[in-house]
Amino acid sequence: MNTLRHRATLLAVAGTALALSLTACQSDSDTTSSSAATPGATVASTPAAAASTAGKGTGTTHVTGPTDSAGSAESKGSTGSTGSTGTSAGSAGATGEQVAASTPVCTAGDVHVTAARQDGPPYTHLVLTAKNTTRHSCRLTGFPHIQFLESHKQDLPAVAKSKPAAPVVLAAGAPAYALVKLSDGGADEDNEPVSAFSVMLEGDSTVIAVSAPGSEGIAVDPAKALTGYWTPELRKGADDF
Repeated sequence: MNTLRHRATLLAVAGTALALSLTACQSDSDTTSSSAATPGATVASTPAAAASTAGKGTGTTHVTGPTDSAGSAESKGSTGSTGSTGTSAGSAGATGEQVAASTPVCTAGDVHVTAARQDGPPYTHLVLTAKNTTRHSCRLTGFPHIQFLESHKQDLPAVAKSKPAAPVVLAAGAPAYALVKLSDGGADEDNEPVSAFSVMLEGDSTVIAVSAPGSEGIAVDPAKALTGYWTPELRKGADDF
């Protein structure tokens, strides 16, 4: 009987120890499982935090490495487009030419043309003045188309060297000039008296009648007569002919 009780006691103790051992193992397993699942669980339970973390990572990638260098290069390129400032300046110059080109051409109704002797005697040259009589700007192109005599129905030849480099734009009230050669001033020339003559502007077929200066008019040699281009001012050298 004592032997049986002793075995029963041993079995009970062993069973208790086994139960305790199993409980401890299970507890350790749960703890390990819970610890392993923590990071995944945190991300899954807070998607906003995950998105925020991903966003920071993207931002870091954007501002570092090649992307940052590319950004800097692009930034320098656009800043260095200081060359584009020069282009703008060039455009401004091109724009000025465009403004001149867009200004309407002067017509006979826009200007008042007069003639005056230059230097002399002998009086070998005239100065034509075309004054803008309107309240707006206009562009005076080319040279005056002049016919002095009924017996010579052709325009005077123009002197190429007198052509201005830029278009002649007349503001309201502003004048332009053209030098006109009448003769060489020699006594043996075939001069003819002229009291009035006709002028036409380039691009306008309207005839402008201009009175010759002086009470006796002017003496013209049709073989020597020449005209210069319209210019904002008479220029010595370019207008000497």
